[in-house]
Amino acid sequence: MLRALAIALLIGITIGACEDRFRYPCQDNKNWAKPECQRPTCAMTGTCPDQLVPAADFKPEEQK
Repeated sequence: MLRALAIALLIGITIGACEDRFRYPCQDNKNWAKPECQRPTCAMTGTCPDQLVPAADFKPEEQK
């Protein structure tokens, strides 16, 4: 019983870790055009894309 629970828990953690997650919404390039990811709004909280994403990755998806 305990073994089955441990296996189920391990499978659940593994599956849950496979999706893209971002600490801040502006780290996701899909949100870069949204008003909350544009200056001056994001500058007050330090969550602008240029502050969160390395310069090499700071390109829209279609340009990569």
